[in-house]
Amino acid sequence: MIFDLLETMPYTTNCYLIGDEAEKVCALVDPGGSLEAVRAMVERSGLKLEKIFLTHGHYDHVKEVGALVEAAPSPGLAVYLHRGDVREDDARLFPPLPCGFNCWEDGALLNVGALSVQVLHTPGHSAGSVTLLAEDVMLCGDTLFAGSCGRWDLTGGDYETLMGSLGRLGRLEGDYKVCPGHGPLSTLERERRTNPHLRQAMGV
Repeated sequence: MIFDLLETMPYTTNCYLIGDEAEKVCALVDPGGSLEAVRAMVERSGLKLEKIFLTHGHYDHVKEVGALVEAAPSPGLAVYLHRGDVREDDARLFPPLPCGFNCWEDGALLNVGALSVQVLHTPGHSAGSVTLLAEDVMLCGDTLFAGSCGRWDLTGGDYETLMGSLGRLGRLEGDYKVCPGHGPLSTLERERRTNPHLRQAMGV
């Protein structure tokens, strides 16, 4: 699997590129800013961008979706967002996407070339937050951070729901590279040992 990371501005959102080197295709996860730098990351990979995956619908994670879709050659990019974050009650936090999109479903498997990506619905930070598992990589948006977790006091957020989602992640078998929406990367094993929120959610 090809993997790359770019911290985008102005919201210091982590944008990830995951791809299949054999089939020369990739997906972007949460292109929330720095449009030209994101484009340069894709060009540097030598892969064709075919999908955009959104871990949730907050403005700082979706800002450049429209520009990327508009510039894409036909037949265009497939964009994925959970229906729980399609909201009209808070357009500042959840700006409507200026393009069509596909809705995530919990447990779904999507392909980026031969790379399989599993979708876990992990609400709590927002109603439509998801975590994506690709090989040993966990793309968890703003659900789980290194040493912390996402806030739950925004529209669609809920503390008990977030704790349930964190518990689900903590109980996954094996270890993963934890790739959050902001801040440094970690590992799931490290977070199980040291993250107070994750440990509370797991009842340890």
